[in-house]
Amino acid sequence: MTEKLPRFLAAYDALLDRWLLPVERLDLVSAYGTTRVTACGPEDGEPLVLVHGGGAASPMWGADMAEVGRTRRLYAIDRIGEPGRSVRGDRPIRSVGDLHGWLDGVFDGLGLARVDLCGHSYGGWIALTYALRAAERVRRLVLLDPTQCFAGYRAAYLLRALPLLVRPTAERARRFLAWETGGAEADPGWLELYGLAAEFPDAKPVVGRRPRPRQLRDSTVPTLVLLAGDSRAHDIRRVEAAARRHLPHAATAVLPGLSHHGIPFVQAATLPRMILEFLEKP
Repeated sequence: MTEKLPRFLAAYDALLDRWLLPVERLDLVSAYGTTRVTACGPEDGEPLVLVHGGGAASPMWGADMAEVGRTRRLYAIDRIGEPGRSVRGDRPIRSVGDLHGWLDGVFDGLGLARVDLCGHSYGGWIALTYALRAAERVRRLVLLDPTQCFAGYRAAYLLRALPLLVRPTAERARRFLAWETGGAEADPGWLELYGLAAEFPDAKPVVGRRPRPRQLRDSTVPTLVLLAGDSRAHDIRRVEAAARRHLPHAATAVLPGLSHHGIPFVQAATLPRMILEFLEKP
């Protein structure tokens, strides 16, 4: 397994080198380990922290976030214990509390008292649960087809994902991606990284519960929920209805022609525009 790590890191760097904006690579040290953060955009721009989905890493944001990064300071983070350039430390991240504590440390290390926060898929769940716990640190929240936030997975999605969970391989990851995206043409570099991420050594994401309705109703953070119109991960009608019903200060919209896993690599002109319009509201 470890012999595949250099291939993953080479694919990681190759994809990052193709970002449309110059990037700065930051390493933040804490008890949990060393967190790699990719920063870009004007240094005096309002900060937007990006939390990638499961089985991905920070280079995934290159396709859609360049336009956002022209006016915002972007910080794309690699989670410790998952695919990426972050490195575990002496204190393992084993619980949701650890995950939130690690994120606190990332914000502190960046010198950010308060941020806008954007998460995709599993990263959306992390962003939402963090905002529910530490609303004073989150100004606005953007959730891109978030999973396990407002509704569960489709049974068909879980069945298709099962072989990948039991014995993850690059080929199984690519087949699963092709099924979920309906065979949408993917950037070869992104496809290479996604496949190799499935074989990343000892990846251990933290799994937690879906927020309860009463927790959502207590939220004070303005939130934008953007759903993939062709998502096979969940029923977007149920997700949208639950978000509108339970989450105050929430706006929702559907992005037609995008699948759940297609969001990172299928360029959609409306996505950065909608994010910027939401973040720039007074």
